[in-house]
Amino acid sequence: MTRWQRLKYSIVQPDDDADAKDAADGRSVEELEEAIARSDDKERAIGLVAAPLAAIIGILVGSDTIQHAKDTHQSVTVYDELTYVILGLSVLILVSSLLRKRLFQGITLALFGLAVFNLRFWGFGVPFLLAGAWYLVRAYRLQQALKRAEGDAPGPPKQNGSRPSSGRRPRQNKRYTPPT
Repeated sequence: MTRWQRLKYSIVQPDDDADAKDAADGRSVEELEEAIARSDDKERAIGLVAAPLAAIIGILVGSDTIQHAKDTHQSVTVYDELTYVILGLSVLILVSSLLRKRLFQGITLALFGLAVFNLRFWGFGVPFLLAGAWYLVRAYRLQQALKRAEGDAPGPPKQNGSRPSSGRRPRQNKRYTPPT
């Protein structure tokens, strides 16, 4: 493989690879559902550290934008409200971290990073965007692992005695009328 392919496949594994399905971590459906329901200690710790940092950055960004508005003789009410919104997002980061909700943590971190990034404070916004994206990717990968685990495990029999399909594709609709 070329260097580009090695780099690409070290970061992103292709879905069509047969080894990718076998390389699943071997967790049961119940373990995956528990992992999806609550974030682990590392994810929670990152959120608990990121929330006060977000509040500090929110105060710094808010005060700088308000000072810039005063220097250019603009109205400061919009920037006051913007500061409250940014501080509200930092509180939401803290709450979602305390509740161990991975998806909401990722969304609030990404929204905070995007808000700060759009205010032209790129150095402060990019780490929050990356952390939010990391949370969202982890949530997505756990959902996909759950789908694969549910597809591999046979489900309970239905009322008519037949087993459910593997979950790969829906069955064809019986009411389909082909075009004439």
